[in-house]
Amino acid sequence: MWVTRHRLRVGAGLLVTGALALSGCDSTAPEAAPSASVSPTPSRTFKPGAAGVGDAYFPTYGNGGYDVGRYTVKVRYDPAEDQLAGTATVQATATADLSTFNLDLAGLTVRTVTVDGAPATHTRQKNELVIKPAAGLITGNGFVAEIGYEGKPKPLKNEVLGDGGFLHTSDGAIALGQPESASTWFPVNDHPSDKAAYDFEITVPDGVTAVSNGVPGGRTSKDGWTTWKWSEKSPMASYLSTLVIGKFRITTGEHKGRPVYSAVTTKVAKGAADASIAKTVKVADYLESVFGPYPFDAYGGVVVSDSRISYALETQSRPVYSAGFFRQGENTEVVAHELAHQWFGDSVALARWEDIWLNEGFATYAEWLWAEHTKEYTAEQAFDIRYARVPAQVWRTPPGKPEVKGLFSESVYQRGGMTLHALRVAVGDKAFFEIIKTWAAEKRNGTATTAEFVALAERVSGKQLDEVFDTWLYGTKKPPTPKPL
Repeated sequence: MWVTRHRLRVGAGLLVTGALALSGCDSTAPEAAPSASVSPTPSRTFKPGAAGVGDAYFPTYGNGGYDVGRYTVKVRYDPAEDQLAGTATVQATATADLSTFNLDLAGLTVRTVTVDGAPATHTRQKNELVIKPAAGLITGNGFVAEIGYEGKPKPLKNEVLGDGGFLHTSDGAIALGQPESASTWFPVNDHPSDKAAYDFEITVPDGVTAVSNGVPGGRTSKDGWTTWKWSEKSPMASYLSTLVIGKFRITTGEHKGRPVYSAVTTKVAKGAADASIAKTVKVADYLESVFGPYPFDAYGGVVVSDSRISYALETQSRPVYSAGFFRQGENTEVVAHELAHQWFGDSVALARWEDIWLNEGFATYAEWLWAEHTKEYTAEQAFDIRYARVPAQVWRTPPGKPEVKGLFSESVYQRGGMTLHALRVAVGDKAFFEIIKTWAAEKRNGTATTAEFVALAERVSGKQLDEVFDTWLYGTKKPPTPKPL
């Protein structure tokens, strides 16, 4: 995500500071194995699944006791009435003996629930849907839950960024947000530690487009309604799913055997936004040269214009950008940031929100690498400017432990990027870029922690790096200028 509060740029020999007008292993679906096919022994004790994964920053996010392999989400949305009706099929595997399990669902009315084809009872506890199958779910067994629901979707008041999730717009809707958003339009295990594959079927009135993640699967029309299909087979964190409905200028194509699908809202005149998004594959190709193979089966981008969205988000395979990023002209810097997240944040996802610098620090450093590639300025110049000029609060807030209020702070972004440059200086270019490529390759389609990155950096470089990371990630004072080890 790009949240622009205070930006430091090097260009034409000038320092620009101040707030911008924007205010910044493949998962496949498990085979369903009805739990009733295995007779529980008398020694089994079935217990409710946890109503949260226990994330230190967001303890109630997600749920415990199961692992999702695939979601199939079919929704019908009428913008005129702001009404949504959907069916979500959740294919999962129990990781404990479960008497009940939870899914996150904000608002909306649940009409029907089945587990392995049998009716299941359900209750609501605020934004938790509690499901009790007809029989207990046994550890290691696959199961399939199907939930029918409907209602008027509403956004969630986000603890960090304001409204997140499903937003009704003048010509459709936008479902977007971090750290949570998916639960406002389908039942989900809403934490990045449980990544899954997704299939979406979105039915909307003829004349508007419905864009989502992954590979486009075509569209069909009947009786004034059009169904758009999308499929993301690579594991995806739930907050990276998106739904954007409205009127767009659509650009399609193919690059390296993958589909390219981009959409720019017709609310903005054709120009800088279109030109910037058109450079998606060019930027991705450069990043591939430093990070390793592009990790997904599709490329693209979506530009929206809505006063409630003043950020860009790395929604998997197809980032969503506020049109405000392009008011002053072309902006490939933000495109480089969000595309870098396809490797770092999407393919290599967070195991816990505390380690958000692994997403934002890497994406920030990618901006500097892109600028170096285009000869606008070097990564070293970008570092030097920030080292000299960032606000004092950046040094007081450790990016490796920013707390909830600092999750999207400048420390996470700018000092996160500086941490990577300090590592580069410490180990040298050869080892640094080997570390980055190895990290992307070994953690592809998985989740990760800071401790794992530190261990990998030490293994690849052959150097002891505690001092580098302790100083740059966890210190509360301005570190000394980085030196080679």
